[in-house]
Amino acid sequence: MNPRFNRTATLMNDRFGLFIHWGLYAISARGEWVRSQERISNEQYQSYFEEFDPSRYDPRSWAKAAKAAGQKYAVMTTKHHDGFCLFDSKLTEYKATNTPAGRDLIREYVDAFREEGIAVGFYYSIIDWYHDDYPAYGDRIHPMRGVESFKDKEQDFNRYLDYMHGQVKELLTNYGTIDIMWFDFSYDDMTGEKWRATELMETIRSLQPDIVIDNRLGGNIMAAEPEVYAGDFYSPEQIIPPRGIVNELGEPVPWEACITLNGNWGYHATDNAYKSPRQVVRALVECVSKNGNLLLNVGPDAEGEIPQESLEILSKVGEWIRRNGDSIYGCGIAELDKPEWGRYTQRGNKLYAHVFDRGIGPIYFQGLKGRIKKARLLSDGSELRVETPWMAEQYSDTGSGAFIHLAGGELPDELDTVIELELIDNESAAQGGEQS
Repeated sequence: MNPRFNRTATLMNDRFGLFIHWGLYAISARGEWVRSQERISNEQYQSYFEEFDPSRYDPRSWAKAAKAAGQKYAVMTTKHHDGFCLFDSKLTEYKATNTPAGRDLIREYVDAFREEGIAVGFYYSIIDWYHDDYPAYGDRIHPMRGVESFKDKEQDFNRYLDYMHGQVKELLTNYGTIDIMWFDFSYDDMTGEKWRATELMETIRSLQPDIVIDNRLGGNIMAAEPEVYAGDFYSPEQIIPPRGIVNELGEPVPWEACITLNGNWGYHATDNAYKSPRQVVRALVECVSKNGNLLLNVGPDAEGEIPQESLEILSKVGEWIRRNGDSIYGCGIAELDKPEWGRYTQRGNKLYAHVFDRGIGPIYFQGLKGRIKKARLLSDGSELRVETPWMAEQYSDTGSGAFIHLAGGELPDELDTVIELELIDNESAAQGGEQS
């Protein structure tokens, strides 16, 4: 088996994770790209460093919220593009331990999430708008991209790479076993070996052989033989791929969609365009139905609290997962095509029908006549009867289709009503078909 699939097996069974974007930009309350968007210099940004003191930072409460939401793993920003480190790096003074916070905030995150049994991941930006040796003038996204005084500034990019590699080594040496390394991001010619990517990957594998790494160092993860630095899983952002991800040989590639709860990754005080619990549940189901994961983001505020709107969404999603998690964890693409009323997920001979649209009359299951051993409503275990309506032979595919009637005019669960179908044979293990 491809080593990538061995490494990603646990991650891809877990299906649902928590992304956490947090840093100095939370004080601005205008999102994590504020420095680039507003062309803020290091000197102007320094005031945030001098006042950073999240008095209500309690990662144990974050971990408990994630566990209650049904999230099995977490990924937290250790350093974002602004260069500020939430961990106690020995390679810079630009870190949380030198702010009024005065402590290693990543250490507390790691301990808290491990305590709740949640796998621990690190986000690390390979971009750095603070470091003197990171290219500024002429770069497409650097805050100082058009400032003339940076045009002829002496820089040594290899010195920056030594720094960046050194910090990754610190993160993977000082905090015990780390499950996920989430790099962000390559662009233009800043990709692949520009980062000394092969060397970096060799260092990572020597320190943490089983760690799972995303694909943002560069390379082509969809190639038949990807580069060593192409990563273990694909990371589409703010989109769910139409048909999942496969490589050039048509083989499935592990993938994870990272999605914000509103329109920003970092805290934005006036962004109230939150997704509903129903949207989140159905996005999760869609990901799983295409053999993917959902990494759902929260952006804690300057005091270290996850916004109440985010917590309420997580809580409602968690309540749905508590009753319907069997249709998510360890499940993947089904042998049947996507039905018109919703989606399928599958694990072995258990086929899970996620019914989004009630419609009129019984729910029709194409291709399942004679194949359903048992049917039940997953949320409460109540038996459902498989019956052919009395006039179905006159207008429907009774030769291969099966029917299940749900009482009432509304679905039992407006977020997603899940019907567990135990199939008579084991053909379902073949994992064929497509979800579009």
